[in-house]
Amino acid sequence: MGISEKIAQAEERLKQLKALKQKKDARERAAAAKKERANDTRRKILAGAFVLEQLQKNGIGAALFTCEGRRFSDWLTRADDRALFNLPTDANASA
Repeated sequence: MGISEKIAQAEERLKQLKALKQKKDARERAAAAKKERANDTRRKILAGAFVLEQLQKNGIGAALFTCEGRRFSDWLTRADDRALFNLPTDANASA
């Protein structure tokens, strides 16, 4: 086996190793992104649970809840989201 063949084999092996590294890096990025999405979802659930508990404790409905001058009921625009809080499905109907 000549030196040219050895170089060609080494280059092919390097190409294979680079492909394996790219796959590993892609898996790690995907796992990190999945973890961050899960963390974001958990933060939203916890913050929402806290707000709902406080609203219930204080007898405030979703139609009256405000934060920094903005009403929660105005922030909800999708009919199915509004229905979760027993609000009219037309966001303009609450005005």
